[in-house]
Amino acid sequence: MSNEYKGIVLAGGFGTRLHPATKATSKHLLPIFDKPMIYYSISVLMLSNIRDILVISSPADMHSYQALLGDGSRYGLNLSYQIQNSPDGLAQAFLIGENFIDNSPVSLILGDNFFHGPNLSESLNTMSLKPNHAKVFGYTVKDPNRFGIIELDDDGTPISIEEKPLIPKSNIAVTGLYFYPTDVVDIAKEVKPSKRGELEITSINEFYLQERRLSVETLGRGFAWIDCGTSSSLLNASNYVHTLQERQGILIACLEEIAILKKWITPEEAMISHRDNSSEYSQYVKSFL
Repeated sequence: MSNEYKGIVLAGGFGTRLHPATKATSKHLLPIFDKPMIYYSISVLMLSNIRDILVISSPADMHSYQALLGDGSRYGLNLSYQIQNSPDGLAQAFLIGENFIDNSPVSLILGDNFFHGPNLSESLNTMSLKPNHAKVFGYTVKDPNRFGIIELDDDGTPISIEEKPLIPKSNIAVTGLYFYPTDVVDIAKEVKPSKRGELEITSINEFYLQERRLSVETLGRGFAWIDCGTSSSLLNASNYVHTLQERQGILIACLEEIAILKKWITPEEAMISHRDNSSEYSQYVKSFL
């Protein structure tokens, strides 16, 4: 059993809300401004000091992810890949990834969720997570009936979770980033399909809530969380990234930069796949030399 967190990026599904853009490619390979969407999810795991990462996707798209990311060594990562033959719910990721998880604590991030904000690294610090506790992140939304909603008491302790409630008890949505202890696979095996026929992640969160082993951190003002599952939200995320990068001259979700700052790779190693490229992203990586 390891105390080191492993990470899973769930990048399956059909991306039907983005058709026809996703008829020939995976949603998570579409760009958020200047980078593939999946870069942003991987960057969140990297900021959590997670280096062993499993990418789960459909049979049709798996080769594209492997061509894009390789074995992860150029980012200081160890990447693995597994196929999801049909998207049967978020909790299915733990069943597919059981051998990869191998009794380690694990973080799951949805490949179409975009996170950015001040002190994000501190919020993601896995060393501060309570042993045997799960942790989720809440975000205030104006249309809570579209999300999994968590209700907190006056002390910030979670007291209920509902999936897309008709009458929401709060306006705090559970985002697509989760941290779980080593028993999450056993719990996922007990989850029964919902009325939608899916293994809901809410069922896992409810289990930890009932056992008083669920922590919630609410992302406050200044944080951006965008579910990039529609054309409008994808454009919003792209505009957000473009604006900040244009103003600051600092790239969001540059995987090589994160790896260099964490001393997982050297600047020279980062250069290998960018030496002959002239994109703005490659020029940014070259600037580290």
